[in-house]
Amino acid sequence: MRKKLKVVELFAGVGGFRLGLEGWQGKSPSSNYTQPLETDYDIVWSNQWEPSTKTQHASAIYEKRWPNSIHSNEDIAVVETSKIPDHDLLVGGFPCQDYSVATTLKNAKGLIGKKGVLWWSIHRILSEKERKPAYLLLENVDRLLISPSKQRGRDFAIILKSLADLGYAVEWRVINAGAYGMPQRRKRVFIIGYHQSTDLYHELKTQNANSWLLEKGIMAKSFPAAIAPKSTPTDLALSGSLPAISENFNRQKAKIVFQNTGLMINNRVHSLKTVENYSGVNKNLEDVLQQKAIPEEFYLPKEALKKWQYLKGAKKELRTKADGFEYYYKEGAMTFPDYLDRPSRTIITGEGGPAPSRFKHVIATPKGLRRLTPIELERLNMFPDNHTQLEKITNSKRAFLMGNALVVGVVEKLGKSLEAAITQLSELCHQPE
Repeated sequence: MRKKLKVVELFAGVGGFRLGLEGWQGKSPSSNYTQPLETDYDIVWSNQWEPSTKTQHASAIYEKRWPNSIHSNEDIAVVETSKIPDHDLLVGGFPCQDYSVATTLKNAKGLIGKKGVLWWSIHRILSEKERKPAYLLLENVDRLLISPSKQRGRDFAIILKSLADLGYAVEWRVINAGAYGMPQRRKRVFIIGYHQSTDLYHELKTQNANSWLLEKGIMAKSFPAAIAPKSTPTDLALSGSLPAISENFNRQKAKIVFQNTGLMINNRVHSLKTVENYSGVNKNLEDVLQQKAIPEEFYLPKEALKKWQYLKGAKKELRTKADGFEYYYKEGAMTFPDYLDRPSRTIITGEGGPAPSRFKHVIATPKGLRRLTPIELERLNMFPDNHTQLEKITNSKRAFLMGNALVVGVVEKLGKSLEAAITQLSELCHQPE
């Protein structure tokens, strides 16, 4: 029997990472929870805290779905590292915020970031853990690679440098779930960290960077890709302290420092632009639609149709600011109704509720135009049906939770490839002589 890989799930939401790694009731997300998912992952501790709301909806759902797990519903910034069990893999979708840092006045080696920036909670845990997790699997919006606008790439440089200082090599890829057969076009950057104590770290050191990123690495095996036409790889060294990087990185205002695929080891960064190389089965929006009767509340009232058409349509309007300044506001047309024969657009947190909106999904049915139901939104993220259904949680809140979630199938594929690589290298490197 193989040893379980102990996992800590931070910023857990309603459990997307857990579903991807463990499945649901032993079944695989990519099979619509009909086929077994054999996994060696074991979530030993999780944390979910929403600071902007009194009622902790996501945490309540998490605890309902996994009632026997060790789950924390308190601000991770005040959770003592000693209360978090040692683990092999740390996962989480941390928010995209301002990661700027400075030295403390009393201790030149100390760091202070903006209060409430959750990356520094990850950094603290990794710093204080004597037995650091062997692997990291993190997720964020793809604009992380180009933030902030006045110092493009600085925030990601801070993250990479801080992980390098903690003994990790890092691989990343911007993955569009819909380009790999999943039912939603959702671009997110996924980050895998390998601690210097692991066989995978030492294997990475022996590999050519492009070979790892396009053939041999975890991302490449999970999501095949090719170098984009006419793209030029970028290489740079992350030198200096974190405060120095925070202050000085990319003051030359280069538009692109970190491309959509890359790795960092020993403070050296190599990145390149890739395009998807997928030839499997595709799931489309029509494949997730419920076949049973849909409640009337999801159909667009006839009297609201003009408002929907206006918001979805192209515009060029003369507008006036409070100080009297006049300007033209322009925006292109949105697809209305949404195409059924392709993956859906990205789900947003404002997907729920009857109010007309430019960004909500609307589909055409024989009965009329309607919005998507909570179950359909769950299916677009590859969650089990009614995963977010709980007493006193409204349909709008369920939609909000899915707008904050990730596509579970991406985590499943990455988890499988990581586990396979760990097992293969362990058997290869630790054979008896």
